[in-house]
Amino acid sequence: MSTVTLIGTRLAEPGTEFVYHGEADGCAGCPYRSQCLNLSVGTKYRVTDVRENAQTLECAMHDEGVRAVEVEPATVTANIPSKGAYSGSKATLQGPCPYVECPSHEFCEPDGVSFDEEYRIRTIHGDPPHEICHLNRSLQQVELEPE
Repeated sequence: MSTVTLIGTRLAEPGTEFVYHGEADGCAGCPYRSQCLNLSVGTKYRVTDVRENAQTLECAMHDEGVRAVEVEPATVTANIPSKGAYSGSKATLQGPCPYVECPSHEFCEPDGVSFDEEYRIRTIHGDPPHEICHLNRSLQQVELEPE
């Protein structure tokens, strides 16, 4: 189910994904607060539609203003422990990884997912993009359902 919200005009394109981080300091006193601050903090969203004929509104946080868009929670590609990883099951992330240069790092610590929460697996993608896990973890790359 989609939600109408306001985002920066530079991001207002179908397919754009972002993680909502909540209210910024510049939002205080804004007349559009209730239309912008209506998403769940820490959740990854995908823009599904840009409202046509909607005017661009001034914004203290976005230099080119904001536009009305429709968004839906987005799936997240992540690396999870291989044991028990199959479509439809629930999983948690393995935990933080200090190896930021690893090609899998963005999947071991993906935006929009918490280490202490369980997520349902939508699809198994297979092996992660790294050749060797420096933490000696046995991982599978999966697509997690949106919350």
